Amino acid sequence: MFDEKIMELELAGRTLKVSTGKISRQSSGAIVIQYGDTVLLSTANRSKEARKGADFFPLTVDYVEKFYSTGKFPGGFNKREGRPSTNATLIARLIDRPIRPMFPDGFNYDVHIVNTVLSYDEINIPDYLGVIGSSLALMISDIPFLGPVASVIVGYKNGEFILNPSPKELEESELDLIVAGTKEAVNMVEAGAKELDEETMLKAIMFAHENIKKICEFQEEFSKLYGKENIEFEKPEVLTLVKNFIDTNGYERLQQAVLTTGKKNREDAVDSLEEELMEKFIQENYPDVPEEELPEDIILEFKTYYHDLMKKLVREAILYHKHRVDGRTTTEIRPLDAQINVLPVPHGSALFTRGETQSLAITTLGTKEDEQLIDDLEKEYYKKFYLHYNFPPYSVGEVGRMGSPGRRELGHGSLAERALRYVIPSEEEFPYTIRVVSEITESNGSSSQASICGGSLSLMSAGVPIKEHVAGIAMGLIKEGEEFTVLTDIMGLEDHLGDMDFKVAGTKDGITALQMDIKIDGISREILATALEKAKRARLHILSIMNDCIATPSEEMSKYAPKIFTMQILPEKIREVIGPGGKVINKIIDETGVKIDTFDDGRIAITADSRKNGERAIEMINEIVKEIEVGEIYSGVITTITSFGAFVELIKGKEGLLHISNMTHERLDKVENLFKVGDVVEVKVIEIDNQGKIKLSRKALLEKPKKEKEEK
Repeated sequence: MFDEKIMELELAGRTLKVSTGKISRQSSGAIVIQYGDTVLLSTANRSKEARKGADFFPLTVDYVEKFYSTGKFPGGFNKREGRPSTNATLIARLIDRPIRPMFPDGFNYDVHIVNTVLSYDEINIPDYLGVIGSSLALMISDIPFLGPVASVIVGYKNGEFILNPSPKELEESELDLIVAGTKEAVNMVEAGAKELDEETMLKAIMFAHENIKKICEFQEEFSKLYGKENIEFEKPEVLTLVKNFIDTNGYERLQQAVLTTGKKNREDAVDSLEEELMEKFIQENYPDVPEEELPEDIILEFKTYYHDLMKKLVREAILYHKHRVDGRTTTEIRPLDAQINVLPVPHGSALFTRGETQSLAITTLGTKEDEQLIDDLEKEYYKKFYLHYNFPPYSVGEVGRMGSPGRRELGHGSLAERALRYVIPSEEEFPYTIRVVSEITESNGSSSQASICGGSLSLMSAGVPIKEHVAGIAMGLIKEGEEFTVLTDIMGLEDHLGDMDFKVAGTKDGITALQMDIKIDGISREILATALEKAKRARLHILSIMNDCIATPSEEMSKYAPKIFTMQILPEKIREVIGPGGKVINKIIDETGVKIDTFDDGRIAITADSRKNGERAIEMINEIVKEIEVGEIYSGVITTITSFGAFVELIKGKEGLLHISNMTHERLDKVENLFKVGDVVEVKVIEIDNQGKIKLSRKALLEKPKKEKEEK
């Protein structure tokens, strides 16, 4: 019934198995990829007709997590997978990025790639398998694809690189790096690192690429045997009528327009020239044709060629004349400004501005209850630090809908969060939940990196004891043939018209995050090394500006921030603090107004509205857990009177028996003759038996009667 084709490759001591012909046979290309017990289905399909008038490549990549893949039930009332999780959205984006540049220029068929996780062993991560599966599905389909592309993950521990580590190994690793590329070059990088130096990072990327080559060769072999013939596609030539008109009438003027200083002024100059040229073109070629009857394909061709010419002129100016549109040198950073405490009520705030890009970053401190619950295929867990990135339309002077975050917002937020995560103190050092929000109030490129800088400043302003600042910088690239120019601190136009967006974040000691996307089929080791070296110089300059603003975390936290105190007691004492039915702990809460969280390991977290109340709660808990010692003297309160003595509370929750015989040297017939409930009495601990029962004496603290002395 099935004509299944299977091939295997040994990779990092495990077998990578791919197959086609058994599942999803109606797809143009379908691959089942298995690594260990992780299984992924990758499918590739295209529309029957090209999309007319599209000035972009209509590619959609989906990544679908199925909870059955790990033997789990989805959460929620319906017990059915709903909208993609943040993690699934980020992985879809990660798969898209190395695949997208690998299609013929001008290809305008709708292409849909779907990656479905069918089985996950919690050892072999499906993320990078999605890149391999998607590439191979395209390779065996009829869709023109310039691949193959492959991806691997690299960890780093004890000076050794680890290929495709497990989640557990990544937790112990100094590096979490995913690299994608072709046989010839790298075309995507995503990394988080514990302040790794540039040389080690470069070696890690090259180590990844050596293994990527093997996987690409494996894909080529498979597709030669089982691939379909591609549909014919050739980008049509620009109409001579359009090309000659724009070149003659607008070439030199467009050269001047793209060099206009200021984003808004430059856009106005370029747009107004296009409008003027379009009007003249119509008058010369279609003088008697009503506007609604103008040939749409010709008008679209005009706009496309105008945009392509603008791109060409900007790139030539940079590549051959080292002249950027805003007048900067290739290594020059835009003007910087850093301010903190710009908002009165938020616990920490900062305004970081780089040229025409601006991040208003706000830090909020919370309690254990404010941790973010993450429920994905791997596990359910809580995050004590998270960063949210918002990009409203007004940041670029436009109108638009504002709602839930899209892939861009989630991706940029994730990158900024990763960059800062490595300097966030442990829960033991700083028991707060931390949320940073970056509001992009103005944008002209590198807003994610501005979020890192602003976030670092706001954390310090809030008094979060991060060990040092983290700064981010975006590097660009213009490349034609063997000629290339690396740009420091790219703005929006350079990102849009350039070949690379390489974001590097870190402290003065090393890199904490990387992200690289390119629009060409790959970049060399030389370009990577150049970009990393220039990024380091730029990062150190930005850090100096940030340190001039605030160099160490604020010693005083905001009066609006909750006060959290932590203490450590013996785990077996937690029961005493809670008391029967919560009686003891509730009494502390009622008296002080604090909130108390207890943990099985003996940790206690106290959240208070003031330092005074927090310290009072600590004092009361210390009284409860304090050990009673033989020979110690206590001022206790009588809680109960019996016929044989009185029970005295020495400290909160600790009572001892003061026997009637140990109350006084004289004979005492009734305890009530000497004491009543509520009396304060000074006693000495004379014994603690094996069952922990405490025996007290008042008599031992009293001077013996004279008669008794004389008899002796």
